[in-house]
Amino acid sequence: MATNAVDETEATEATTDDEAVDITESDEVIGSEAPAPVTKEDGSQGVGQGAGAVVSAALGVVSLTGSWVGTVASARRNLIGQLETAQNASVAKQIQAVYGDAWQTTALWGGLFALTALVVGVVVLARPAFGTPGRVQAPWIKSVAWAGVALGVIGLLLAVLKYTDVLLGLPSAS
Repeated sequence: MATNAVDETEATEATTDDEAVDITESDEVIGSEAPAPVTKEDGSQGVGQGAGAVVSAALGVVSLTGSWVGTVASARRNLIGQLETAQNASVAKQIQAVYGDAWQTTALWGGLFALTALVVGVVVLARPAFGTPGRVQAPWIKSVAWAGVALGVIGLLLAVLKYTDVLLGLPSAS
């Protein structure tokens, strides 16, 4: 009797396995192929590139709007200009020492943030060329990285124009 029970169990398992195969191979399943499983390396690489793209865009925005570091450096330069300028100095020299140097300091910090945004964005865009062949970068990462590059270029251009007094230069003292 024990032998008979084993045979019945094997027959039931065989029938169940055959049915399982038939169900999974059915033509009634609608959809495309199952996506490839995501490995730990794939997920972490995309996250790093995505974070870099967002950082690039954020730095580009900071370069255009100003930063706390730039404001503090500008105020410090303004104070140094006030302390170093003699009372009998010409008006043009006083304006340059008190306001012009502070303006150029703000432009310098804006330019540093813009340059950093530009470099980070370019690194994120160039990263797939040095990675796994055939691996495609997510479209949103490319878009955000390009936004960071564009903001960095605009910020760098504006910083240079501000630093050279082409854009919003100091008034003349004469």
